[in-house]
Amino acid sequence: MQPFNVSIDNGVAEMVFNHPPVNAFNSQGWADIASTLQALGEDAQVRAIVIRAEGRGFCAGVDIKELAADGNLIVAVNKGNYDTFKAVHRNKVPVIVAVHGFVLGGGIGICGAADIVVASDCARFGVPEVDRGAMGGGAHLQRLFPVQKVRHMYFTGEMIDAAEAYRLGALERVVPREQLRETALGIAASIAAKSPAMIRLAKEALTGIEDGNLEDKYRWEQGFTLEAYRTQDSQEARDSFVEKRHANFNG
Repeated sequence: MQPFNVSIDNGVAEMVFNHPPVNAFNSQGWADIASTLQALGEDAQVRAIVIRAEGRGFCAGVDIKELAADGNLIVAVNKGNYDTFKAVHRNKVPVIVAVHGFVLGGGIGICGAADIVVASDCARFGVPEVDRGAMGGGAHLQRLFPVQKVRHMYFTGEMIDAAEAYRLGALERVVPREQLRETALGIAASIAAKSPAMIRLAKEALTGIEDGNLEDKYRWEQGFTLEAYRTQDSQEARDSFVEKRHANFNG
């Protein structure tokens, strides 16, 4: 069973994460998200895509338990993450992401790859990768926030709330939780009402004028995740997380 649902209405495709308890996806889950998003962008009836979630939060990233059991799966997880974020960023139609609760790890990657992000006032953003023995997400985080804010978040693991994210320019709007879906779908509908040919050209043009190449930057980061996974500290980070105990790092 896929950990998400998809529907299409009046040119707007809606992908809804629904994988309790925290919308954390394993390697196959990420691969399925990526292939579905790519297919939606190729669908002539789709003019905009909304990604949102049910449950306690938007997305907690990867399934740490899967990786704690078999660290070799990091290659498949890396590919799933890369393909998902690329399927958002390089999608042929605009992608609007609507977040609530926790936005962590891969959730940051999705937001950083998106065209527009809206959030509920309960949303909180963070990158706990260093505490999980991995790297990744910095390129996408830096598409949302200023460089030194990114480094503070990355090194400390501290989260920031929706109000601060809005102040820093990462969010289009912050709304009450009960208005989040309506807000995202409203933006998508306004885009879907326009010429699909013009919007697809606009998406490609805007992506092409960005500084640097987001996918190349993220691929660079992923090499360091593989390097991190060769250390004892990386396995200890995952084991302590799964076993709900303090980590004992030896460097």
